[in-house]
Amino acid sequence: MAKKNLIIDTNVFLSDSECFEKFANNDLFVPIKVLEELDKHKTRQDSVGFHARQTIKRFDALRLSGSLSKGVKLGKGLGTLRFVKAEELVTEELPQGLSHKSSDNLILAAALAIKASNPKRKTIVVSQDVNMRVIADALGLLTEDYISSQVVSSRDVIYEGFVKFLVDDFMIEEFYDKQDVWLYEEDAAEQGIELFPNQFVMLVSVENEKKTAIARFQNWNMPVIPLRNFGEDFIWGVTPRNKEQKCGMDLLLDDDIPFVSLIGRAGSGKTLMAMLAGLDQVLGAEKGRYNRIIVSRPVQPLGKDIGFLPGTMEEKMAPWMKPIFDNMQFIMGKDRTMLDMYMEKGVIEIDAITYIRGRSISNAFVIIDEAQNLTAHEVKTILTRVGENTKIVLTGDIEQIDNVYTNETSNGLTYAIEKFKTSNLSGHITFKKGERSKLATEASKLL
Repeated sequence: MAKKNLIIDTNVFLSDSECFEKFANNDLFVPIKVLEELDKHKTRQDSVGFHARQTIKRFDALRLSGSLSKGVKLGKGLGTLRFVKAEELVTEELPQGLSHKSSDNLILAAALAIKASNPKRKTIVVSQDVNMRVIADALGLLTEDYISSQVVSSRDVIYEGFVKFLVDDFMIEEFYDKQDVWLYEEDAAEQGIELFPNQFVMLVSVENEKKTAIARFQNWNMPVIPLRNFGEDFIWGVTPRNKEQKCGMDLLLDDDIPFVSLIGRAGSGKTLMAMLAGLDQVLGAEKGRYNRIIVSRPVQPLGKDIGFLPGTMEEKMAPWMKPIFDNMQFIMGKDRTMLDMYMEKGVIEIDAITYIRGRSISNAFVIIDEAQNLTAHEVKTILTRVGENTKIVLTGDIEQIDNVYTNETSNGLTYAIEKFKTSNLSGHITFKKGERSKLATEASKLL
């Protein structure tokens, strides 16, 4: 494969400070303006700041191996990295409408310079900024997106945690008679199905497709597990309304599954189910399983420090936590007295994502809402904070992403789901049906 010259935009380093080894044997060119942009972000206390600091440290380490202005070899099988100095830019090649003060435009000027000096080799601008790629194309430059943590090719193939499995009619009867029912790898292979630990299986009779049963698969050496019974007033007067909510609650109440992920559209009940399970195991029928509930969600802009304005962290987080409070009040009743009391006692904690790093969280039921706005690095940071006897639940809607550094296939929630699907310590279910109201369900389909 022919060697290429790659001009690396700032956002690539801000999303993945380990990108240096991911460009094969191609030469990397970093416009000097990128260093200034990295310097602006290095004090941030989120994943962007982390990657900025790590990138700067990597540049410093490479500096010891040679001259960055002339080019430094990145390693065996890799190309070189060279800074493009300000005097090398061809700003006169930029159209009059493009400001010479813009960082993006100066990076494009560097790309034009590299292209002019190496006409026989492809010059490509690598950027996660859509507008940057459009302008580059308008200037006659080749462009590519950079996706650091994409784990699936499209959202249509993201693991759902639920699958249909054809079985003989008698197996469903045995299942309802509370006999052990086993599934076999040969049957799964015939049906083109791959089963994972804690995946839910709808057993469907080959003789009558309306004859079904839902169970949870563990492994090929154990029988499938029936779902627990959910009465009319299961927890706090609320009960799961559809099969996905029942599957989710089954995972949320299982002591042996410390990590649960729930995704679904707005109004599907993912946050409500998580709150119900947490309250039940801290304050309800299963009281004492965990000592407290910790609830958090990303603050937009993503991971941004909550600031120095007057007020407690709870007061600053209140606007972002309103959906959580709405769910708590729905469960506990409209009177906030009980909710406020539990928060004062520390039984229910509201925490900022920023402050989770560095903690070791034990004996807690942790809910991270809107987790689709987290990066893969932030999800790793959160999951590695989990101590003994702690359950962590990630909820989110991958169709509503506000983080400019991720998308449906590379966000932290999707990353965690795909990476953990083979682990017996985790469980996942995708909520399909809206339960907020008929209008909300219709809106999620039509709009």
